[in-house]
Amino acid sequence: MQNKSLKLILGLLVLLIVGAGIYSGFTSKKAPKTNQTSKDKTVKVGVLQYVSHPSLDEIYKGIQDGLAQEGYKGAKIKLDFMNAEGDQSKVATMSKQLAANKNDVLVGIATPAAQGLANASKDQPIIMGAITDPVGANLVKDLKKPGGNVTGVSDNNPAQQQLDLIKTLTPDVKTIGILYSSNEDNSKTQVQEFTKLAEKAGYTVRPYSVPSTNEIASTMSIMTSKVDAIWIPIDNTIASAFSTVVSSNKEAKKPIYPSATAMVEEGGLASVVVDQHDLGVATGKMVAKILKGAKPADTPVEIFNKGKTVINTKVAADLEITLPEEVTKKAGKLIK
Repeated sequence: MQNKSLKLILGLLVLLIVGAGIYSGFTSKKAPKTNQTSKDKTVKVGVLQYVSHPSLDEIYKGIQDGLAQEGYKGAKIKLDFMNAEGDQSKVATMSKQLAANKNDVLVGIATPAAQGLANASKDQPIIMGAITDPVGANLVKDLKKPGGNVTGVSDNNPAQQQLDLIKTLTPDVKTIGILYSSNEDNSKTQVQEFTKLAEKAGYTVRPYSVPSTNEIASTMSIMTSKVDAIWIPIDNTIASAFSTVVSSNKEAKKPIYPSATAMVEEGGLASVVVDQHDLGVATGKMVAKILKGAKPADTPVEIFNKGKTVINTKVAADLEITLPEEVTKKAGKLIK
């Protein structure tokens, strides 16, 4: 009887040991499948664009390309895109909505959009897409050590290069008018920098600000009678209504030096610009970096501050400006 009980106990122990081995092998085979599911998880990226304009549209396209280059494409990513169309009240509403949509990362294209997102969320990672002055806009504490939930890409206006271009193409210019939006913090910073450099170079600078696109035509009619040339910073409000700037200058025929390729194509004379698509690609790659585990607080802001020359040869001909051969040869783009 005792032998039977002993055999029964030993048999049960053998069954338990064998069963444990089978279960262990089963779970170890299943583990890779769980990891694979994690890798294939669809990430959500919320994007807020401040206004529709070719330059900002190109940044958004670049963001998508940058993400794709890092493997985030197709079913692996869902883009939650919104456009405030220059309406500040929509910026606030859409920022809150994007923050509430449980996006893994938020992206703001242009300063007002990034500021709106930063106000809407203090814990979700936020990536700035082409913000001229992140510190001045109170988005980061320091470019090298952002310190919060915001980092991104900065498109520092190559003001000195633009001044050199003005001097080369229009040497008779003495007074430069600046047209910008009074509601964009990034524009105010650029105006200060450009004015300082221009006055140091001997130019008289006359800044003209507008609160909205509705005042552009009337401001242009005043400005064109008092200046020899017009410079426009990276300014989303002015960019969105640049056709009004061009039409308002039709009679005065003052050379216009904007800060984006699209604006030169629309009727500006020339500019030294930072490539908008490249900015977008860099932004998309930074989003991918955060998705892979990097922290915005420790991720330095990437700065683009060197540009390429873009010249509208048709506008130059209309203004009877002779383009130096050394300038056209080195130009990044000639618009005909």
